[in-house]
Amino acid sequence: MVISYKKLWKLLIDRDMKKKDLQKLAGISSASITKLGKNENVNTDILQKICTALECDISDIMEMVSDKQEVTIKENPVSQNTD
Repeated sequence: MVISYKKLWKLLIDRDMKKKDLQKLAGISSASITKLGKNENVNTDILQKICTALECDISDIMEMVSDKQEVTIKENPVSQNTD
């Protein structure tokens, strides 16, 4: 099992926020944003700051996915419209 922060990025889109906005609102470093973007481990203090800033629960920003799902996501990214 691996951690996925896809829910966090969807939440930011829904709230019309950018990663930089989250960084400032939550008071976290750009290094933490980078780690989140790579689905790497971050300190629980960082997750708490994000949840507090976004007024949400931890399950609203992250989830556990199987290793197979993670590989599938990386191998088959969402296609982009090239019109």
